[in-house]
Amino acid sequence: MTALRFPRGLYGVTPEWDDTDRLLDAVRRAAAGGMSALQLRRKTAPEQARAAQARALAPLCRELGVVFLINDHWRLALDIGADGVHLGRDDADPAQVRKEGGPDLLIGVSCYNEPERAQRLLAAEPDYIAFGAMFASPTKPQAVRAPLSLLTQAHELVEGCTLPRPAVAAIGGITPNHAAILAKSGADCVAVISALFEAPDITAAAQACAAPFLTPPTRSWRTPFNSSDQ
Repeated sequence: MTALRFPRGLYGVTPEWDDTDRLLDAVRRAAAGGMSALQLRRKTAPEQARAAQARALAPLCRELGVVFLINDHWRLALDIGADGVHLGRDDADPAQVRKEGGPDLLIGVSCYNEPERAQRLLAAEPDYIAFGAMFASPTKPQAVRAPLSLLTQAHELVEGCTLPRPAVAAIGGITPNHAAILAKSGADCVAVISALFEAPDITAAAQACAAPFLTPPTRSWRTPFNSSDQ
């Protein structure tokens, strides 16, 4: 497999839970099923509560061998020794975060349905570029939709980067049933919230999401999927 700057497979994203013990238990179950990375995404939590959960998750993820990132708050990520940060359109400039955070801080960037944004942000040396929503998302019901063909286009874009290259991440409305088609379309990892952490069996859901990424999928890069394939 091609060497990546970010783990291949299942990228869990936390739900808006205030119950930290419940969250820690769910993360353990997801890691047991093969989750390779986790993002703490608390958009509505008070700053103190967000920081407390981050401090609880950081050592657990180190114990489990799961790469740990924080959404938006890159200074918090540095303060607690998280592995990285995810930055959206309205967050800090990835180039500035790279400058201040240093080369070892993992940086992921949201590119929505915009390959031009991805191409521009590659100058900041992100570790992954994320596209979506790939499907209707219960977390962001008004989010723009991205076609499967965009993953193919993104994969071709990062193939020209120095190895290890940035990963291509898919996000938005993803369930275990979507993982195989996303891998085949060009995704290196899938970011999952509800279909993972709200699943009756979190470990089984994680296994199903991670399975298509354990071996290289058969792809036909020069025959992109159409948006109708979704």
